[in-house]
Amino acid sequence: MSQPLVETTGLTAHYGDAQALYGIDFRLMPGELLAIIGANGAGKSTFLKSLTGLVPVQRASVRFQGQAIGGLPPGEIVRRGLAMVPEGRRLFPSLSVEENLLMGALAQRSGPWNLKRLFGMFPILEEKRRNPSGALSGGQQQMVAIGRALMSNPQVLLCDELSLGLAPIIIREIYAALPTIAAEGMSIVVVEQDVSLAQSVSQRVYCFQEGRVSLEGESRRLSREQISQAYFGV
Repeated sequence: MSQPLVETTGLTAHYGDAQALYGIDFRLMPGELLAIIGANGAGKSTFLKSLTGLVPVQRASVRFQGQAIGGLPPGEIVRRGLAMVPEGRRLFPSLSVEENLLMGALAQRSGPWNLKRLFGMFPILEEKRRNPSGALSGGQQQMVAIGRALMSNPQVLLCDELSLGLAPIIIREIYAALPTIAAEGMSIVVVEQDVSLAQSVSQRVYCFQEGRVSLEGESRRLSREQISQAYFGV
């Protein structure tokens, strides 16, 4: 059996005196597309921030390719091969689409993703490559955020609430791109509140509740009743 690409053991996280995560055990296997579900405030975004160095954690509690990376600077974690598409996109609104995408290439990792490849997947971005990113629609901005992360040619892509605030047709377009991305051998973690969508795109699901893992299993085997109980705690 292959070793996990990303693994956390007893992961805890705090914002000042407030504890947000309580002993998270998690594993992501090579080539896996995994979903994390849970209500608002369950700790999903904090967990991704813990993996990427945006929230301080114990060094040994996060391992990537067998190496302890907990609490390393975010730039170092990106250079090692983890990239995040953050909630709310977090683009540089005054920079053009192309300039935002090129920010991802600063990691200087080799791999299949470049501007030509991205424009082939999201043609609208090539059409608007000179436009300020702040002038784009929400869906187009989400495509730029995904593209910026891919430009770092990561081994692991962490996606935080891709569907938030987007029209259903745009959500389908963005999620339809995930199999193409995963086909390169990349592992993907999707944080998603839409349970049906999360199950449909993933191989395994983790459910978080109040900073703890309340359920973990194969997406196709988990019943709606199991998920509801884990999601709401009833």
